Amino acid sequence: MNKRDFLKKSGLGVAGITLVPSLIMCKEKPVIKERIRTAHIGVGNMGLADLKDISSHPLVDVTALCDVDSNYLNEAKKLFPNAKTFSDYRVMLKEMKNDIDAVVVSTPDHTHAPASMLAMNMNKPVYCQKPLTHHVSEARAMNKLAKEKNLVTQMGIQVHSFYDYKLATLLIQSGIIGKVHTVHAWSPKNWGYDGSAPEGSDTVPETLDWNLWLGTSAKRPYKEGVYHPGNWRKLVDYGCGTLGDMGVHIFDTPYNALELDVPRTIKNECRQPNGFGYPENNIVTYEFPQTKHTAETLKWIWYDGPGVPKEHKDLILPGAKKEKPSNSEDKSLEDKMSLDTKIASEGTLPEQGAMFVGEKGRLLLPHFMQLPKKIVDGEYVDISSEITAVEKANNMGKPIRNYASEGPKHYHQFIDACLGKDTCSAPFSYASRLTETILLGVIAGRFPNETLHWDSVNAKFSEEEANQYLKGDYREF
Repeated sequence: MNKRDFLKKSGLGVAGITLVPSLIMCKEKPVIKERIRTAHIGVGNMGLADLKDISSHPLVDVTALCDVDSNYLNEAKKLFPNAKTFSDYRVMLKEMKNDIDAVVVSTPDHTHAPASMLAMNMNKPVYCQKPLTHHVSEARAMNKLAKEKNLVTQMGIQVHSFYDYKLATLLIQSGIIGKVHTVHAWSPKNWGYDGSAPEGSDTVPETLDWNLWLGTSAKRPYKEGVYHPGNWRKLVDYGCGTLGDMGVHIFDTPYNALELDVPRTIKNECRQPNGFGYPENNIVTYEFPQTKHTAETLKWIWYDGPGVPKEHKDLILPGAKKEKPSNSEDKSLEDKMSLDTKIASEGTLPEQGAMFVGEKGRLLLPHFMQLPKKIVDGEYVDISSEITAVEKANNMGKPIRNYASEGPKHYHQFIDACLGKDTCSAPFSYASRLTETILLGVIAGRFPNETLHWDSVNAKFSEEEANQYLKGDYREF
């Protein structure tokens, strides 16, 4: 089944049901709810975190839980014993359509669009984890449907609502380093796989519905430890690599601050594609058209994988040392923050982050929970007065660098928007463009060292052979 047929079928509902407008967020006269009843698709790992943070809002009632892995489902059920449980999201949405007000999608990437589109076609507001979709065509379809139905939507990029990222956005837009001509962004995480596809098959655990896990993706034999849990991000059929994981978080602030649309050209320096896993190292160069915050052309360079970023004059810090920081992936949040603060002060780049390069200096934004730092002529510049001015002008208050208290803000904003009390800062209208940009870089990995030219108006590449990767065929399951 191709994407168009699936979405058309989803629009008619499951098993031929007739859709009825939701009680909230209809175009005509929306009825504002006093409480929001949520349904959660995917409740393991990040899905469990989403479930806990959404439910921490005092006006949320967790009503339905869905997961293809009964181990995850049973753990979530312990937290919400009154919620109904399902293994198939299609069955859940059909049976619960009149008893839920909003849907949270926290599945592997390849299921984001099928589940979200089905929920939106039932007029349900949707909170969907990042990246918004697995294919460019899906991102555009989700944005179009959300707009047509006037739905509350939010993509799960929690740091979008954190103080330091808001501050960096406002500082850039205030002109603190003038027009920006280059952005460097990096993460040493390795959501790639340079090996070969596994052979043979293993017995599917009794706790896992493998057919439902595969969903609309092609049928494939189960192999223990290869796909579920956790490793799917590395694989082209299910995830989007490091760029689609950490890239979404680290791209978000520069993308938002500079008010970018989608790029004109994309080039990925990486190994040749193997058809199964993403490259373990990527250097993706984008060129964007001018905005009011950029030079005539903005160049954006993304680095991921072990050992990044490569040395570059734009990335030399005051008091720089040649050694690179050790990987702190297994350290606690507090240890990470302490390490990043220490290495930044010693002239070594933070493990993950972004560097804006403008006509009046550079702005370093570590990832995450650290103040941005301005660099002019090789020296740090005191910007405390600029920060104070931005804080006062935008009623920001002082930073709270505690993930436990700050993390739920993005989720609560979604619920408040469903209640008619707020608006979402990362709706699908924004998230679809950011995701499209990310996915174009992922596609460029299929054509190493070749510059691809993107026609945003017609949603296609000038290089015809690349267009086959903008969408995928959907399996009936």
